[in-house]
Amino acid sequence: MTLNGWLQIALFAAIIIAIAKPLGWYLEATFTGRRTFFSPVLRPIERGLYRAAGIDEREEQHWLTYAAAMLAFSLAGFLVLYALMRLQGVLPFNPQALPGLSPHLAFNTAVSFVTNTNWQSYVPETTMSYLTQMAGLTVYNFVSAATGIALAVAFIRGFARRSAQSIGNFWVDLTRCTLYVLLPISVVVGLFFVWQGVPQNLHAYVNAVTMEGVKQTIAQGPVASQEVIKMLGTNGGGFFNANSAHPYENPNALTNLVQMILIFSLGAGLTNMFGRMVGDQRQGWAIFAVMGLLFLAGTTTAYWAESTGNPQIAALHIDQTSSALQSGGNMEGKEVRFGIANSALFATVTTDASCGAVNGMHDSFTPLGGMVPMVNIMLGEIIFGGVGSGLYGMLLFAILAVFIAGLMVGRTPEYLGKKIEAKEVKMAMLAILCLPLSILGFTALALVLPAGLAGPLNAGPHGFSEILYAYTSATGNNGSAFAGLTANTLFYNTTLGIAMFAGRFLMIVPVLAVAGSLAAKKIVPPSAGTFPTDGGLFVGLLIGVILIVGGLTFFPALALGPIVEHLAMTAGTTF
Repeated sequence: MTLNGWLQIALFAAIIIAIAKPLGWYLEATFTGRRTFFSPVLRPIERGLYRAAGIDEREEQHWLTYAAAMLAFSLAGFLVLYALMRLQGVLPFNPQALPGLSPHLAFNTAVSFVTNTNWQSYVPETTMSYLTQMAGLTVYNFVSAATGIALAVAFIRGFARRSAQSIGNFWVDLTRCTLYVLLPISVVVGLFFVWQGVPQNLHAYVNAVTMEGVKQTIAQGPVASQEVIKMLGTNGGGFFNANSAHPYENPNALTNLVQMILIFSLGAGLTNMFGRMVGDQRQGWAIFAVMGLLFLAGTTTAYWAESTGNPQIAALHIDQTSSALQSGGNMEGKEVRFGIANSALFATVTTDASCGAVNGMHDSFTPLGGMVPMVNIMLGEIIFGGVGSGLYGMLLFAILAVFIAGLMVGRTPEYLGKKIEAKEVKMAMLAILCLPLSILGFTALALVLPAGLAGPLNAGPHGFSEILYAYTSATGNNGSAFAGLTANTLFYNTTLGIAMFAGRFLMIVPVLAVAGSLAAKKIVPPSAGTFPTDGGLFVGLLIGVILIVGGLTFFPALALGPIVEHLAMTAGTTF
């Protein structure tokens, strides 16, 4: 670890803290319908969209209606995207004449982008036409992200309202998020990426001859427009197979910093929006503090593990110490342009959020360094998290934390003036437990079936980690992977697609049920026995609950993978 590396991490953290409040103000203004600086231009467009779709923006929905609208929209998106990928061979904007996708790969990819996972079992530049990239994948980068934010806003309304039967209008929330939040930022930052060297064209691929006389095909395409929303919307699906390690997607250190800021920006802003909408910004800062402390713990662990390097390589008298002449540590699978600090930071950021973009290969990390991204996803990606999903995932843990606090003192738990009763706790636990059910269940299935065992490149604990990471990433709607798994098979495309579906929708419906239940409750005035949820005690309790639940659920699986691999590495044992 170096001072330079820590300064880069500190700069990133300072920027996220600085932008949280102004973004929170803007998000709150957008979703409450107040005037913003974009309103003179965008408000007429918004009204026109409502008229064209036959939507009354003043009509709000019960949580069941809100959920039905969200599910119908997602189903329609899945069908359209599936058809586009199957038929891309006969559709325009396909200068490479790429054929349509197989049924199981189209199924996996359609589920992936509709659920904001963006898992890629394929090589994008040799599989997807320009039309599929633009009209399919890029469009769903916007609307799947907007769906997640809309759900978070609906969940917050459950805490903010009293004796209400509605939690907002899904179509209005979806439209405002796309129009006022995602599009303006994407246009500005997309132009910045073009300025920095990211391609944005419809040219055919370029055939070049290297100095060694080898022929090489250089992929082109509308990259910048997809790059910005893949980060801002925490989607993560890259235009190129190497993702943000590719110089066309991530040309330099400045774009690398901007991409990490994009991943965390809306997640951080939503915490402040939460505080504003419930009438107490300290509540939002308490949630921000929990996320921030967990983020620093993960970054420190990953940076330490990768900077320490591999003791088995050190035993060969190879110097792994950082100096002016070498980076030191474990540089396998990392871009020399970014180094260990930025690779460890990027890996932590992308798995704290449900992004999945990578600027290095997680499969090449040390066992503990690779465990950090895995644990981040297993905890539900609640550390700033995917746009929307991180906040409502964290609030589910907050409900569980105040419930435990209430049990300790024999008092009915409260959170933000709403009594937390049996229904809310049951729904919260249902949402939390559906993740380990999918992750551990599908991992066990893959480990006993020949089709599953044929996937991992490595044997032993690392091969186990490759399978475990795949289902963790799919269920957590992250999309990153340990690169050693061959996933473009009927078995993995199908089971990973089901895992992505379960991780998104089996969690969302209980979340909306909790929102509807809370919105109908009256707000109870605080009393001497009310547990304060805006201070250090609550922050510590919430962190403890998150780590205990995650530890009890996933520690046995982690012990079979990265932990035993680390012990073997330090003991000089190979598998």
